[in-house]
Amino acid sequence: MNLRAIRLYQHDLPILGGPYVMSSGPIHALDSTLVAVETEDRVIGWGETCPLGPVYAPAFAAGARAALIHLAPYLIGARVDAPAALHARMDAALMGHAYAKAALDIALHDAWGRTCGQSVASLLGGAKVASVPSYYALNVGEPSATAQVAAEKVAQGFTRLQIKVGGREVATDIETIRAVAAAVGPSVKLVADANRGLSPEDAVALSAGLADLPLTLEQPCDGLHSFSALKGRLHHPLTMDESSEDVGTVQRAVEAGLVAGFGLKVTRLGGLYPMSQVRDFCAARSVPHTVDDAWGGDVITAACVQLGATVDPCLLEGVWTAQPYIATPYDPVYGPRIEQGRISVSDRPGLGLDIAPDRFGPPLAVFD
Repeated sequence: MNLRAIRLYQHDLPILGGPYVMSSGPIHALDSTLVAVETEDRVIGWGETCPLGPVYAPAFAAGARAALIHLAPYLIGARVDAPAALHARMDAALMGHAYAKAALDIALHDAWGRTCGQSVASLLGGAKVASVPSYYALNVGEPSATAQVAAEKVAQGFTRLQIKVGGREVATDIETIRAVAAAVGPSVKLVADANRGLSPEDAVALSAGLADLPLTLEQPCDGLHSFSALKGRLHHPLTMDESSEDVGTVQRAVEAGLVAGFGLKVTRLGGLYPMSQVRDFCAARSVPHTVDDAWGGDVITAACVQLGATVDPCLLEGVWTAQPYIATPYDPVYGPRIEQGRISVSDRPGLGLDIAPDRFGPPLAVFD
């Protein structure tokens, strides 16, 4: 089960019904990078990384491809069933760039599962559920319009809504969240996500202005230091997203009592193998978390669903997918889809996808 070839692809993902609006501004399209790895037995596995633009995080599409072009030659001949050894090879060849390494990690897991006839979830410990809950992210928008979309999404089966805030007056964010809460009722879990777009003072003001509403605040500010500055000053539980870059940071945040949970991204942590280590730490400490990613198509969504299925259902906060914003799926038959707020877990080998070899056109680079 050794690797004989790696092919690299670029694929544009225009945002359906866009733009997608966050505290950092509007986004109209995303640039995704896909990796196809091929074993000596001609088994192909797919991986994907799709940074949410160049200013959301220290990751961007061209950087991912540059890192993958550098890494690929070092992985020819690697075993697909040895993820720890794979990461050791990648780390020896290139420091950092977890978001690029994640695409190779996912592709190798897919090939491994296809080779041995098991789903990726089985390789990661076994699926605990037949479907995982998803959640919907509401753009930064005007109160009445956001509340209307929220009501529509709850009618479609979503039980958790993430409300994007920041980049404007705190009073408007407060008004928007109140409008959403009134539109959907108390049974829907609400999360206010600033994507690091608030100052600590604004985060405190937002929480104080909503003190009577059950709510979770997600990554209002940047870095562990800002979470320390907020400790004891909020009326709501705090979850960490963008700052949860590795298992060490996750551990420090929990041990310091700074967070009540995490929004975890597969590509930010470097792939399914390191993400599973964070999953296990959270399980040991009974810390709830999501299993999702910044953006991407069927490949990254399938990876999130497979890993999410291995999480204790009591701790899984949801699996977010960009699928509602993508016009054309990679796999229209077996690709993951949201139905009544949940995504079925495929038990087919690997990620469970059937992607045509020419789906993304000619490769940008080939290594063999």
